[in-house]
Amino acid sequence: MRCPFCGHEDTQVKDSRSSEDGTAIRRRRVCSACTQRFTTVERVQLRELTVIKADGRRAPFDRDKLARSIRVALRKRPVEEERQERLVNGLVRQLEASGEQDISSHRIGELAMDALREVDGVAYVRFASVYRDFREVEAFSKILADMNPIPGDAHASLPTKDSQETP
Repeated sequence: MRCPFCGHEDTQVKDSRSSEDGTAIRRRRVCSACTQRFTTVERVQLRELTVIKADGRRAPFDRDKLARSIRVALRKRPVEEERQERLVNGLVRQLEASGEQDISSHRIGELAMDALREVDGVAYVRFASVYRDFREVEAFSKILADMNPIPGDAHASLPTKDSQETP
């Protein structure tokens, strides 16, 4: 493994730990040249996935891009990092288990929206607004009207502006 600080190719593994959900191994490494420490993460990859974009272009599947999109949607929401990581791992496993090597970007987006809808309604709307490229307020109204209250969602039972009493 090449050192990210000095580029030296001789690094040593000092510690290895399995992630909590068992889908990755975190390795703590030290560079023998500059003595800097860094961490690497290894994950199982069942197959090489290719994303078919809307315009027909093909690109290698990028797990980190999916993870960033999920994290942006969940930013400042009460969802722990571990749950976010499990969500991304679950999505990747679904894609790999589908048996298909070529996956449409539309399918990936729909799977991510479905998963986010189960986790957090606000994150779902955020993701949908970017993924579906909302350009008008009516698009937000439509997606909100299509949403059913999620069981256990504390915000689902909050009073609306119309139901609040005026002082």
